[in-house]
Amino acid sequence: AVKRYTHYLLGFASGVMIATVFVHLLPESLEMVDGNSGIFLWALGGFGIFYLVENFIMFHPCHEDDDSCELHKIGLVSFIGLFIHSLLDGVAIAVGFEVSGGIGILTALSVILHEFPEGISISGILLHAKENIRKIFWLSFLVAVATPLGAIIFALWLPQILDENTLAGLLALTAGTFLYVACADLLPEAHRKRTNRNVVAAFIAGVALVFIGGHFIEH
Repeated sequence: AVKRYTHYLLGFASGVMIATVFVHLLPESLEMVDGNSGIFLWALGGFGIFYLVENFIMFHPCHEDDDSCELHKIGLVSFIGLFIHSLLDGVAIAVGFEVSGGIGILTALSVILHEFPEGISISGILLHAKENIRKIFWLSFLVAVATPLGAIIFALWLPQILDENTLAGLLALTAGTFLYVACADLLPEAHRKRTNRNVVAAFIAGVALVFIGGHFIEH
């Protein structure tokens, strides 16, 4: 039943992430460095990092209904990719909260919304690959723990090693990673089988949540 509605959640999550990028993360980054255009290079770097992670560590190696997928190879590879991705998500949350409470909350919301459907997806792939339930549980647990672990470790380092310019750059880096995940993973998957008006509505709802919720969070 959950899987039946996953594409709506994907559309909603992508709306939240894309709106967060353009309404909060990039504007905040530019404000911190007086509109320095170098911020966009940081954003491009974030986009490129996740592109490389996905294509060389195989973050999303295949879908379970892909007949050409070599299911016996994906278990460890999928785990490694998701673990690294989750660590980076934790770093993104730590950076957001270092900038402001409002940015941190919106960043954390974006991370939670896109990790939930990814968790469902990877569990389905591992089940289809005939991995045992105990192994799937522990791999999923480690991936889930990676996000708070990344946030805690980076938060301990953050005040000591970063000046405002670097912090602004990392915020833009986060924006680039969010943009990649939303545009390259979530939206294509949401519309993979068909263009659905309800998915579009879910996307718009995600965008609206950031506009409305962001106003209350910051005020």
